Amino acid sequence: MGARREEPVVGDAFTEHRALLFTIAYEMLGSATDAEDVLQESYLRWSAVDPAAVEHPRAYLVRVVTRQALNHLRSVKARREEYVGAWLPEPIRTAPGVSEDAILAESVSMAMMLVLETLNPTERAVFLLHDVFGYTHGEIAASVGKTEVTVRQIAHRARRHVHARRRRFEPDSAAGREIVQRFLLASATGDVQALMDLLAPDVVVISDGGGKVVAARHPITGRDEVARFALGVSRTGAASAPFEHVTCNGMPAARFLADGELDWLLAFEIHDGRITGLYGMRNPDKLHRADAVRPLDRGGRQPWKP
Repeated sequence: MGARREEPVVGDAFTEHRALLFTIAYEMLGSATDAEDVLQESYLRWSAVDPAAVEHPRAYLVRVVTRQALNHLRSVKARREEYVGAWLPEPIRTAPGVSEDAILAESVSMAMMLVLETLNPTERAVFLLHDVFGYTHGEIAASVGKTEVTVRQIAHRARRHVHARRRRFEPDSAAGREIVQRFLLASATGDVQALMDLLAPDVVVISDGGGKVVAARHPITGRDEVARFALGVSRTGAASAPFEHVTCNGMPAARFLADGELDWLLAFEIHDGRITGLYGMRNPDKLHRADAVRPLDRGGRQPWKP
């Protein structure tokens, strides 16, 4: 009689797919902290299962993580509605190679994550699992507790909503980092014309301080207003603080330090050589996990579905 497989095998199956599971949880929740909590809860459920009874571990784990993330997202919705000031997803550092998968880079971008926030939890899960991770409507139905027909309807509605609001951007690149460098230099030196040349007419700045540190409470839009804002920030010395180029949510970003510690993070949305969006994270509660590079995986290279 064969011996029952030991727990390390369970752990190995979970570890093998951990990057995929984290990516799903993070894109559903917009928070690396919450995603890690979901993965912990999911691992506890997985470790209680006899692996010999699970024919397809990856599919099983995706279902578990999806359900846990849905439960978590529903519980934090009210808390986000009471958030002080503008809300941004918890930023994550991503490897430069994430830009090689345009679908993955777009799906974790700040702009897309903000669009996903406008969906209800089930719409968000269905859209992500189908259009980003490539699961069939039937597979998703088993994860969200809906019929396949209902999932098709939800997917159509969510896709139409997302595509009407999505913003074009270019993933992190050498050209993007040069634009970041020029922007920070122009801000620090007060070169208004250089700033205006770098900003798109409809550029927007969103800053997240969470009510804990000074940050703009509302989005700032338009080239003139954003240029004035950038110059105002530079006068505080923040723009001239030591910084490091990083890739954040698939976007070029600057990591600013104060006394050797991460003080704030600024991610740049760039399209056609102009800055179209600036996303500034100052909330210390969302920065404490922002230094570690997160491996991401969407489990394939499926195209966006029409």
